[in-house]
Amino acid sequence: MAQSQEKASAPINVKLLLIGNSSVGKSSLLLRFSDEQWLPEDESSATIGVDFRVHKMDVKGKKVKLSIWDTAGQERFRTITSSYYRGAQGVILVYDVANRESFEALPKWFAELETYVSSAVVKIIVGNKVDKEFSRQVPASEGQAFATRMNALFVEASAKTAVGVQEAFRDVVERILDTPELWQTGGGRKSTSGAGSGAGRRSGDGMPGGIDLSKEPEETEGGGCSC
Repeated sequence: MAQSQEKASAPINVKLLLIGNSSVGKSSLLLRFSDEQWLPEDESSATIGVDFRVHKMDVKGKKVKLSIWDTAGQERFRTITSSYYRGAQGVILVYDVANRESFEALPKWFAELETYVSSAVVKIIVGNKVDKEFSRQVPASEGQAFATRMNALFVEASAKTAVGVQEAFRDVVERILDTPELWQTGGGRKSTSGAGSGAGRRSGDGMPGGIDLSKEPEETEGGGCSC
């Protein structure tokens, strides 16, 4: 009985991945979400390889433990970060509303998802930097239309003002919880040897820097990976 109660109270482990072009604000979104902080662009630096944070939240009456992987957007890091797709249940694709090039790169990122993750993985497109409304190059309606076409969620946000940031992460987690096969069987990975080959395995298995979230020390929370 005690064991079943412990299992019922154990958090659901969810792995999220942040992807998108360099300088769209992926790290800033993560910092705002996890630490409620924001670094001005002139004080922030490009992610080298992959950064990692853990965040706990309550969603739909369930305790959720997020492992959020923030990937580098530069092309030279693609071979490093591609292995981090494995086991992801949710992917946050970020573009800068004031940079059309970053929006037009989204199909390329979706092509990567088709290669590395299953179609069941929840995807959300985030148009970041809406605080730069005066220099907007991508209308919200265009972002929403593309997200609908790609069967993805959509939200506009600003890491600077915090608008839409909590909503973006909560929306993707809620959709994951509405898709039990993702978090009950670890079904977020793309199988190359038949469906279900990833069932029952931890989301961190077999990946660089992989961790077992159920045994992870508390001091890891809020920290970054030195990759």
